[in-house]
Amino acid sequence: MQLLISDANILIDMEEGGLLASMFSLDCEFLIPDILFYEELEELHPHLVGMGLKIQPLSSELVARGANLAAQYTKPGRNDLFALALAEHSNCPLLTGDANLRMAAKSENIEVHGTIWLMEQMVCSGLSIAIARTAYEQMKARGRRLPWDVAEAGLRKLEQNK
Repeated sequence: MQLLISDANILIDMEEGGLLASMFSLDCEFLIPDILFYEELEELHPHLVGMGLKIQPLSSELVARGANLAAQYTKPGRNDLFALALAEHSNCPLLTGDANLRMAAKSENIEVHGTIWLMEQMVCSGLSIAIARTAYEQMKARGRRLPWDVAEAGLRKLEQNK
C-alpha cells in the first residue's frame, strides 16, 4: 500500500468532484499533518477521517523541520510546509496543487503529485473516464483551479489507451 501525504487542497478538489469514495478506495494510505487537519479541514470536512484519512501527529522534530522550511520557503503556507516535512520524514510522495509548495518539494527532492495524477490513478483503478470528466466539470464549476487543458489531455490519453 502506497503512503501519500496530502495538503488540504487535494482533498477539497476530490470532494468538490464527488470523488472521495473513489480516492479512498485506491490502494493508498492518505495522511495529513494533525495541525493542517485541525486548522483547515476539521470544521467543514470532519467526515474525511471516517472515510479513511489518517491524521498524523507531528513530533517536535517535524514541527522544527516545518519551521526551518518556512524560513527557507516563504510563499507556501506554514501548514502546507508541515505536510512537506511529513512527506520528507516518511520518505513518500506529497500530494498538492499549490505551485509554491510543489516548487519547495522539488527543491527538497520530494516526489510530488497533484489532482490530475490522482485522477489518473483512479481511472487506471476502474473509475470511468465519463465520471472523471464530470468530476473535473464539477471542480471547475466550484472554482477549483487546475490546468484544465492538461487535465483533459490526460483523460484523452487514458481514453486512447483503453
